[in-house]
Amino acid sequence: MKQDISKKPRENRGKIKIQNIVASADLFSTPISMKFLVKKIEDIQYNPEKFPGACLRLDEPKVSILIFNSGRIVVAGAKDEKSIHTAIRKLKTILKKINIEFKKEYEMKIQNVVASGDVGFKLNLDELAFEVKYSEYNPEQFPGLVYKPPDLNPSFLLFNTGKIVCTGARSEEELVEATQVLIARLKELGCVGK
Repeated sequence: MKQDISKKPRENRGKIKIQNIVASADLFSTPISMKFLVKKIEDIQYNPEKFPGACLRLDEPKVSILIFNSGRIVVAGAKDEKSIHTAIRKLKTILKKINIEFKKEYEMKIQNVVASGDVGFKLNLDELAFEVKYSEYNPEQFPGLVYKPPDLNPSFLLFNTGKIVCTGARSEEELVEATQVLIARLKELGCVGK
């Protein structure tokens, strides 16, 4: 009988590293001309046949900023939330130089935090697939077990080496908390591999 591990106690902390944070914001009050941006900003890429937004890549922080004519921006590739704010400040400085107005107040919203790490022990995925509700495992198609706990935003890919990938967190804090919950549940189940 499958056990529901979505409501087990929280403890421990695994080694986890953020790979990518994607955030969005409505930065402009009025629509923006993509053609104007392309003329005025060096190194901006815009190909409307392939993608509706313009892409500006920054070196520091190393992120991509997608700019849409609706006034919405998406920042991708950040390793922490501070980098997102730094990238938006840099974009605002660039826009100010070419006289593009932007909102003084805007809400930056994290859409997704993707991280990878290690729970610190090997996992027996065959056992886990049998014991854990909300999991999918088909080793003939993919070597990892997908675990989508209903009480947590993030979903996890678990591998028998103990490596994990976490996606769907809405903040760094949520990522850390979800990982702690996962590790505690895995230890309690005892589905440790060899």
